[in-house]
Amino acid sequence: MRDRIYYGLYRFFALVLSHTSVGMRRSLVGFLGNFAYFVSFKHRKIIEKNLDIAYKETLNKQEKKEIGTAAFANLVDTVFGIVERDGMDPEAVLENVTFEGAEIIEAYVRQNKPFILVTGHYGNWELLSQAIALRFDLSLVGVGRKLDSDLMDKVLRRNREQFNVEMVYKKGALKGCIDAIKANKTVGILTDQHIRQNQSIDVDFFDHRATHTPLASILSRKFGLDLVPAFIHTDDYRHYHVTIYEPIRSLKTDNQEEDLAILTQSQATIMEKVIKKDPGQWFWMHNRWKGFTR
Repeated sequence: MRDRIYYGLYRFFALVLSHTSVGMRRSLVGFLGNFAYFVSFKHRKIIEKNLDIAYKETLNKQEKKEIGTAAFANLVDTVFGIVERDGMDPEAVLENVTFEGAEIIEAYVRQNKPFILVTGHYGNWELLSQAIALRFDLSLVGVGRKLDSDLMDKVLRRNREQFNVEMVYKKGALKGCIDAIKANKTVGILTDQHIRQNQSIDVDFFDHRATHTPLASILSRKFGLDLVPAFIHTDDYRHYHVTIYEPIRSLKTDNQEEDLAILTQSQATIMEKVIKKDPGQWFWMHNRWKGFTR
């Protein structure tokens, strides 16, 4: 029954969005972002706490509200995009996406040299993976959590796979990623979630300790693959700009622990740099500094 309700809502929004103008869609995204911020007391408090940590309590209440509502609006835009792209022509996906730094990935493709894509919950991250897979003709494999609804998980997998993006679940992610690399596929990893300390590496993030997944670093060191950071940004929820940054070079010395620490910190540093450019694009709802701050 729950699966049917979720799928019914999915089809309802698909119908509504198919008859919604660009201007109305933008207004709806903004409205729902504000509404979610207002009604979600738990996540609002997490956002405010995270912003106080990151910006050392220099933001006033209005500034925190603006960033928080923007973060929720960005999430709404990401979900709407998933619905809208279901069955969409691949060329249409790229219609409103521009690229900066495309020559970086083009060089890897031209040399037939594999790499690992690293990004975060910033901008429309679902569109980012699909746009990169289509633009550079890559078979991309991402790591994600299985949805509670089996039916909606199947729908989401189908949505991604139609644009050359496969998924492996977090449980067993290392093996899945290794298999993907051996099959000459490109692994893409969202690096910015809080994870348990016994599974993570501590990094400096906004001048505070935080946990960071070492998965990309482990794969980079094991296979000698560079890490290529890429992030997506929008100002109007219609046009999207992908920025591909200079690669983080693979590192392998006799000191494995230090190698992994350096590689992982490099990912956190670029993530922080990107967030500071437009904090409203990031998913502040994660309890990012859990266990390190009060």
